[in-house]
Amino acid sequence: MIARSGLRGAAALVLAASLAFASAAAADETIVLGAAVSQTGKFSVSGIFTKEGYDFAVEKINAAGGVKVGNETYKLEMKYYDDESDPARATQLAERLVSQDGVKFILGPYGSPITAAMAPVIEKLQVPMVEANGASRSLFTKGYKYTFAVLATSDHYLSSAVDLLAEKAQAAGKDPSTLRIALGMGDDNFSQDVRAGILEAVKKHGMQIAIDDKLPDAFTDMTVTLTKVKAVKPDALFISGHEKGALTAARQIADQKVELPMVAMTHCDSADIIGKIGDAAEYTLCASQWGPTLTYKDSLFGSAADYAKDYAAKFGHEAPYQAAESSAAVQVFADAFARAGSLDPQKVRDALSTTKIDSFYGPIAIDSTGKNPAKDMIMMQVIKGKYVVVAPAKWAKDQVVYPRPAS
Repeated sequence: MIARSGLRGAAALVLAASLAFASAAAADETIVLGAAVSQTGKFSVSGIFTKEGYDFAVEKINAAGGVKVGNETYKLEMKYYDDESDPARATQLAERLVSQDGVKFILGPYGSPITAAMAPVIEKLQVPMVEANGASRSLFTKGYKYTFAVLATSDHYLSSAVDLLAEKAQAAGKDPSTLRIALGMGDDNFSQDVRAGILEAVKKHGMQIAIDDKLPDAFTDMTVTLTKVKAVKPDALFISGHEKGALTAARQIADQKVELPMVAMTHCDSADIIGKIGDAAEYTLCASQWGPTLTYKDSLFGSAADYAKDYAAKFGHEAPYQAAESSAAVQVFADAFARAGSLDPQKVRDALSTTKIDSFYGPIAIDSTGKNPAKDMIMMQVIKGKYVVVAPAKWAKDQVVYPRPAS
């Protein structure tokens, strides 16, 4: 009996050791991607879209068999924390993900302010971060070696609207240099970079800035600016203030009966201006990183239209560009893992620095500063309750309605 008991004990030890080995092997077959993403606070709307985009890509990649790294195949897994839309909290969570949780690969947060706070921490920790929602061009002027982006920088968001305005003026036989522009820009890095891009385009065309108002970040009232607009009567009004600013502007322009030939803004789709104010959103021009009618495609998601259809089926709402670019960030990591043939953070970092892929989201070719200059911005216009791509010409699905019809 004692011998049998000893054998049973030995067998139990062998079984326990086998299970431990199997568990360790299973753990080794998973690559954990960490992210501090706003699920509460002022950035929570787009933060949720960011998380959905990450989750959607992870699900797709795992369903397709995972990622081949050298001779091993790995599944992806996400580790999340809520940064509460607070840059200081985000930096703490980045430290926690790497130092306590042992995460070696980071996906970016939502928004330029939080990305700007996290980037130096990522640099100190020397782990690679692929980010999809920090567009501020100042992020790519500091010499960071561990932060990589898939999106166009914010100075490009509304500069194409200036070009479109000049084009329409010329078509009507009018000199673009006679046009006057009004600006209502939030007091945050992203919006001020948007402003800088507008100013460069305005200078190129010789236009004038008639109003240049700085508004609180994510503003909820722009009555003072709109009162000036009604008095000055500029040829166009450009606005940036994230989701709250977009919804505020669209609603107050309609409520206060502000008549303008052109209105262009950021964050229209994530703010859901069509769903929230209906016909009052008509003819608003909206800057976007991506749209489902674009002809981009890849072997994982298919076309941009396929991505939009599958995303809507899973999450029950249309895919905003914030989700699409977040899914693209996961693709970039998967591509880097495969090309590096290693999960060493330095080797993955080196692979990320030479990224050049085509995706459903568009071309991604990371330059020496970490940004993606290959990516076009598009301008959509709300026409008959739908977002329609109207610029640049190579992507346009319809002609821009200009000037905006009087209400």
